[in-house]
Amino acid sequence: MRVLGIEGTAWAASAAVFETDDPTRASDDERVFIESDAYQPESGGIHPREAAEHMGEAIPEVVETAIEHARRRAEADGESPIDADEGTSSSQSPSPIDAVAFSRGPGLGPCLRIVGTAARAVAQRFDVPLVGVNHMVAHLEVGRHQSGFSSPVCLNASGANAHLLGYRNGRYRVLGETMDTGVGNAIDKFTRHVGWQHPGGPKVEARAREGDFHPLPYVVKGMDFSFSGIMSAAKQAYDDDIPVEDVCRGLEETIFAMLTEVAERALSLTGADELVLGGGVGQNDRLKRMLGEMCDQRGADFYAPEDRFLRDNAGMIAMLGAKMYAAGDALEIAESGIDSNFRPDEVEVSWRGATESVDRAVRTETEVQGAEATVAIEADRVVKDRVPRSYRHPELDERLRVERTRQEVRLTSDARRHGVPTPLVLDVDPEAARIVFQRVGDADLRESLTEPHVSDVGRHLARIHDAGFVHGDPTTRNVRISSTRDGRAYLIDFGLGYYSGEPEDHAMDLHVLAQSLSGTADDPERLLSAAENAYREESDHADAVFASLGDIEGRGRYQ
Repeated sequence: MRVLGIEGTAWAASAAVFETDDPTRASDDERVFIESDAYQPESGGIHPREAAEHMGEAIPEVVETAIEHARRRAEADGESPIDADEGTSSSQSPSPIDAVAFSRGPGLGPCLRIVGTAARAVAQRFDVPLVGVNHMVAHLEVGRHQSGFSSPVCLNASGANAHLLGYRNGRYRVLGETMDTGVGNAIDKFTRHVGWQHPGGPKVEARAREGDFHPLPYVVKGMDFSFSGIMSAAKQAYDDDIPVEDVCRGLEETIFAMLTEVAERALSLTGADELVLGGGVGQNDRLKRMLGEMCDQRGADFYAPEDRFLRDNAGMIAMLGAKMYAAGDALEIAESGIDSNFRPDEVEVSWRGATESVDRAVRTETEVQGAEATVAIEADRVVKDRVPRSYRHPELDERLRVERTRQEVRLTSDARRHGVPTPLVLDVDPEAARIVFQRVGDADLRESLTEPHVSDVGRHLARIHDAGFVHGDPTTRNVRISSTRDGRAYLIDFGLGYYSGEPEDHAMDLHVLAQSLSGTADDPERLLSAAENAYREESDHADAVFASLGDIEGRGRYQ
């Protein structure tokens, strides 16, 4: 079977042919043919009108090149296909392709419409099925396909996006994402300020190798992250005559450490031990090394596709299109409209089993490998060590470990004083990043997901918010549940917490809780509703918080 893929979400006009069942071709290098023509702006970033003009000129050419490749392959296999344009209908002779897959979204609307039009024309020309592919899910699936992993966490790091995905209950769930701009776009904003031509990522990578680390803001909120403050600080540093090589080194070390940390948090939350990388920013060697080191440190497997499958390309569209076509997931022409805001969690995944899941944690009673610490569990206490993370720059790593240790002790005690169940702090050594806690609870919330327990979490968050601080990472792994009659829920792990009376900061706690429920619960909507109702009953300023929560949820890149 041969599937033609067409990609053109923003800058890369690309067409590909994927052959699924040729035993003489063992690798994707042999089974995937890709022809691309990338848009290169003369200055600044991507201009939608210019990008669309490029697509209009380049898509017909790359598609015809791919079709010609498919025709040669068919002739080599003895099929002798005849094009309908040559006077013989496709029903009278074999078509060189069996289906057409195209990027339906997300992306720039004018570009997507050109791609959609081309795909419909080719499907009608050869009288073959049409398959609409979500561009972001294709980034995930190419890594899953090539790695052989069963159900990995996927970190997507591309120009307009940055998020973590995991499969559960028939959909890819967003475990974490950027709260402002995509990682590639963020880097491009800095390089445009410096005066460098698009794309900026390779230029930052080259200059960073020559520089010394310059500290920049580090913003992780649960498994979400923000790049706007980093970009502003980087621009200011450049304007203040900090050597551009040093700023580039600081950008790479800070942004990629954030992405690596949230990937580890997703692995910890779900219990997964497989991570795949997708997206054009994934071509950066420093990011791949960081992710590999993190996975080695926690005993997980990591896979990054070769660069041609990381950047925008039609090969990944054709490969996922083949899976969707085999599952019967085709579109009628009348229903094949594009969707520039097509989120990955909106895709009904037809090609994977309903029982597959990224969530497969194994409970242990002796030691827990968390997102940034190792917890040794003893009879009546736990010892938490924030062990050095080799993937982070040593200066950044030491600062984060010491600051978070001190903050965790302070906020744990403050929460307890305001009536929220937390473990007692028995001992602390900030310089060693070690805390000894009273042992509390018998299981994580993720192992006891009931409405009463989740409601308790909602009430606890309302109390600490009214007291003027946030938890920072209220996931189903950071709540302990007692098996006694009262079933008390204890908040733990305040390391990402901070003092704030701002409704938006308080709303982020609820947003993080919602994402963790989505990744670990079978009925997250019902449970989240219980938590939110309890929060409203307990909080003195719930209306302002939920108004901010609506704003936050609308910032997800493709809401």
